Amino acid sequence: MTMLARVAPAWHAPRPLDFVLEPAGEAHLEAMAAIYRQQLEDGLGSFEDPVPDAAEFGRRLAAVRAEGLPAFVAVDAAGQVLGYCWARPFRPLAAYRGTVEDSIHVAREARRRGVGQALLAELIDACIGLGYRQMLAVVGDARNLASISLHQSAGFAVVGVLPGAGAKPDGAVDVVMLQRPLDASGAGGVHRRC
Repeated sequence: MTMLARVAPAWHAPRPLDFVLEPAGEAHLEAMAAIYRQQLEDGLGSFEDPVPDAAEFGRRLAAVRAEGLPAFVAVDAAGQVLGYCWARPFRPLAAYRGTVEDSIHVAREARRRGVGQALLAELIDACIGLGYRQMLAVVGDARNLASISLHQSAGFAVVGVLPGAGAKPDGAVDVVMLQRPLDASGAGGVHRRC
């Protein structure tokens, strides 16, 4: 009797990485700017031009802190920043003070390896702890399926698409809006599109 060898599929999920999450700080700014630049180069991360440098990231992090909002980095054992995230106010009007917008970016070599999920879960928990009711994600290119899937896996629902609202060198792109309630009921007023 012959035994059939198990053949691994040609594709497989990359091995999860070992890392810790910690509050983002000044020591992480260069790495955060480099990760953001990678995502802009890959074409799906943002519309921003020119690419912000570490000094601009310092201003942005200071603004997040001034609002009392969380910002985290994922760092491996060698001290390399694998990704970062933060929450910022959705809009400055008082009517939106219970709603935040997330921003999350993961280094190329760390994508699809658990970093984004861990960062987003930590951010959600921190915002719940601070009493926020809603978290929004604005994905600046509907082709960024990794970001959309990441958010959906964390309980976000697609609540709108803005056709052609963004422009990239290869043409107009659709912007996807996702929303997740942060209140205990899980409802939080999110209306799902059918």
